[in-house]
Amino acid sequence: MNIYRKILIAIDGSKTSMHALKEFVNFSKSYNPDITIISVIPPYDGDLNALWVDNIDSSIKRQCDIALSDALKIAKDADVSVSAVCEEGEIHERIVDFADSGNYDLIVMGKKGMSLIEKAFVGSVTSRVIGYSRQDVLVIPFESKLSWDNILIATDGSAYSEVAAMRAIEIARKYKGKIKILSVVDVTVEFMIRAQEVYNSLVEKAKDITNDIKARAFSLGVGAEPVVRDGEVHRVILDVANEYKINMIVMGRLGKSGIKRLLMGSTTERVLGHTTCPVLIVKP
Repeated sequence: MNIYRKILIAIDGSKTSMHALKEFVNFSKSYNPDITIISVIPPYDGDLNALWVDNIDSSIKRQCDIALSDALKIAKDADVSVSAVCEEGEIHERIVDFADSGNYDLIVMGKKGMSLIEKAFVGSVTSRVIGYSRQDVLVIPFESKLSWDNILIATDGSAYSEVAAMRAIEIARKYKGKIKILSVVDVTVEFMIRAQEVYNSLVEKAKDITNDIKARAFSLGVGAEPVVRDGEVHRVILDVANEYKINMIVMGRLGKSGIKRLLMGSTTERVLGHTTCPVLIVKP
C-alpha cells in the first residue's frame, strides 16, 4: 500500500488490538512501510495517596510494556521491522498528537464487539481518534481479514466522499482489486409514493454519481460496478457489503469541530458500530 508509507498502529494489549496489528503487519510485508506501534497509559485521576498512585502507575506501565513486548514478537514472527513507544495521557489525544507530530499517513486500530448501547453512542477510543485525527484511519474488527480484493465505496457525491472514492480506486489499482460504488437514496416509502418525480430525480442523481466514479476507475484500469439503492444509509451499506461479500468498506469523513466530533449518529459511526469487515475512513 504505497499510498501509506508511515503507519501508526495503536494497541492496548487486547485480543482485538493484537488481531489488527497481526493482520496489518502480515499484509505490509509486500511493501515494507515505516511502522510504529503505540500503546498509551491513561492518567490516574483518583484521590489515593502518593504511594498507592505510584503502585498503580507502575502496574499500568508494566501492562504497557507487556503489550508492546507481545506486539514486537508478532512483528518479528512476520519478519516486519517496527518501532514501539509507550506514551502517557488521554488515550485518543496521545494517539492523535503522536500521529500529527510524526507526520504519519495512516492510523490502524482494532474494534471490539460492542453492546447495543455502545453501537448507538460514541465513547470508544477508536471513535474519538477518527473524530479528531487528520490522518486516514483503518479499523480492523476482531476476526476479520485485511484484504483489498473486493472494495465497497460508499458515496453521496460530496467532496469528502469523492476523496475517499479516489483513494479506494488508487488502492484497488495497486492491489488489483475490484470495487462496488454505492450511492443510497435515503427517503421513506411514503416520500417515494407522494413525491415520485423528486424520488426519480434523486435516483438519477445517484446513478450519475456512481457512473462518474466508475468511469474514473475504468480509466485507471480498475473494474467497478455501480450500485444504487434506497433506504437508511448505514443499513444499506451493511446489507450491500454482506450481499457482495465485501472485504473492505471505504468511506469519507466530513471534517467537524467541537462536540460534533463526539456525537454518534453519522453514517460512518453507525457502519463502524455494526460491520464485521475492515473500514477505511478517509479524511479530506
